[in-house]
Formats: sequence, structure tokens, C-alpha cells
Amino acid sequence: MITVNPMDSASVLATFGALGVLVVIFAESGLLVFGFFLPGDTLLFPAGVLCAGTAQQAPRLVLWQVLLGAAVGAVVGGQVGFLLGRHGGRALLARTSKRGVRETAARAERLLARYGYGKALVIGRFIPMVRTVLHPAAGALGVPTRTFTIWQIVGGLLWSQSLVLAGYALGASVPDVDDFLLPLVALVVVISLLPLLPLLTEARRARRNR
Repeated sequence: MITVNPMDSASVLATFGALGVLVVIFAESGLLVFGFFLPGDTLLFPAGVLCAGTAQQAPRLVLWQVLLGAAVGAVVGGQVGFLLGRHGGRALLARTSKRGVRETAARAERLLARYGYGKALVIGRFIPMVRTVLHPAAGALGVPTRTFTIWQIVGGLLWSQSLVLAGYALGASVPDVDDFLLPLVALVVVISLLPLLPLLTEARRARRNR
């Protein structure tokens, strides 16, 4: 019997490879409460590393398959999340008992208000947790379907492909990069959280002014 921890990137990649990338990225991009806890950046970057071969080891995943799985998962997941938000997203967010989900939903709304639909949908793709809630929030807030679809495709492709290719480039150029994978993934996550800083600063300022 195969047991896989969907929150463990190494487990998903070792068991399902590119198919696991597609399924997890789909869920992380649009299934709100469930997808909120799944890996995104921490799955795509290591997947890219595993696509790179070295003199000592052949590639463990196929690059084009991972790129395709990441693209399909990101784009289809984002669109499903939007449709879920359009049809009952507000009620679902109101009913959830998870404080982290509610707070992230508020950040997603502030992101849409601060940057406008297009820029927010692209930037939001690169922010862990926010990207899961952003698409249902956009649906619940009535973002026009055409506008959402165009920009979520742009954001989804930029995010998914750039992280896989960054991992691939590093894996192909740095010997024994697997030994440094955890610190590198942590660095990717820290960098991806940087766009949240203006929103957190605004939220703190608003609380002080109450």
C-alpha cells in the first residue's frame, strides 16, 4: 500500500513525479481550505532540480513533463478557484473556522485593491498561501471573468515555469545541489513573501489608527 504525505514535496515527487506536480499545484491554486496547506514553491523548485542530470546521476524527472504538469495545474486550478469563489466563496470564507485562512483572504482582498486586478493576480501567484485564497476571493469580489482569466494565466505560467526552470538551472550547474536543497527552498519562500511587506505595514498602521 502506497502512503504519500501531500504536504511533503519529497514524498509527492518520489511517488508520483510530474503527475504529483499537476495534482498538488491544481489543489494549491484553487481548492481554498485544502489547498491552503499544500506545497507550491517548495514543490516546483525541487522538481526542477530533479529534472537536471549530472555526471554522477541521470535526471530523476523529465523536464517537459514537469513544466506541462505545473502549467496545467496552475492555470486550471486558478480558474476552478475563481468559479468556486463566484458561486458561494463569500459564504465559504465566512464559515471557515481557520483564522489563518480568513486573515489571508483579507490580505488577498487588500492586494487586489492596492495593485488592481492584473498586477495583483500576477504578484499574488508568487506569495505562498495568498495565491490559494486570491482566486476564490477574486470570484467572490466580482472580478470580470475575462480579466481574471487573462491575468491568472499570465501569473500562473510565469510562476510555475520560472520556479521549475530556476531549479533546473541550479541543478544543472551546481554539483551535489541536493545537499543544499532545504536552505535553498527556505530562501525561495522568504523571497516570495517580500511582496506581502507593504500590505502588512498598512494593516499595522490601520490597527494603530483605530
